[in-house]
Amino acid sequence: MRSERFDFPGGAGHRLAARLDLPDEAPRAQALFAHCFTCGKDGHAASRLSAALAAEGVATLRFDFTGLGGSDGDFSNTDFTSNVGDLVAAANHLRAAGWPPAILIGHSLGGAAVLAAAARIPEARAVATIGAPFEVAHVLDQFAAHVPELEARGEAKVHLAGRPFTIRRDFVEDARSHDQVPHIAALGRALLVMHAPLDQVVGIANARAIFDAAKHPKSFVALEGADHLLSRREDATYAARVLAAWASRFVPADPAASAAPVG
Repeated sequence: MRSERFDFPGGAGHRLAARLDLPDEAPRAQALFAHCFTCGKDGHAASRLSAALAAEGVATLRFDFTGLGGSDGDFSNTDFTSNVGDLVAAANHLRAAGWPPAILIGHSLGGAAVLAAAARIPEARAVATIGAPFEVAHVLDQFAAHVPELEARGEAKVHLAGRPFTIRRDFVEDARSHDQVPHIAALGRALLVMHAPLDQVVGIANARAIFDAAKHPKSFVALEGADHLLSRREDATYAARVLAAWASRFVPADPAASAAPVG
């Protein structure tokens, strides 16, 4: 596998840091990956899934949302809507380089984001979610004790995965404003819902709700024994292999694809 770093302008114009993981040969398809809430492109789930997909012949772009990792911008000024805008900007960058994404993949809140963004990425033929919440507002559970404070004061500092983040009232209001049902029902693409049955962060009921709201073709795969973050390498590799095999039914190999960089 080869990996290339570059950046591109996000939905609000900030420079976003990206990495494209490439197969050794010309890829048979291109994928765009959205990471989980407050995570990043270099986290275990993102990097291992992307590498395993590249090993299956799928070139995969992963990037840091605005204000996270190596990307510019202030995280406290972001919300779910801005994440969707960053995803669309990433797809636009790939399209301009002649590599429009045929597969959209999202982990956790990133899964909700790809469901919301799919209608604005016409080349996408397949969408896969991993441990995704059915409702965007589910993310508020991660700092529920601070919600009254930030609603009263306008913002609050919370600790997530051992790191401090400033969350503003606008983030909460934006999360509550999104209705995913219309996006899922009108997806118009093949959908793969992957979820760990014992996920302690986003319960398995979310996978059922997403699946039920979607129209065929749709598939569900249980990530038995995995945790929410796919902390074990073998779980990420399994998810990527299943995903690549599933996508091959809906995304024909791109004869025009090359191994040229897109940065």
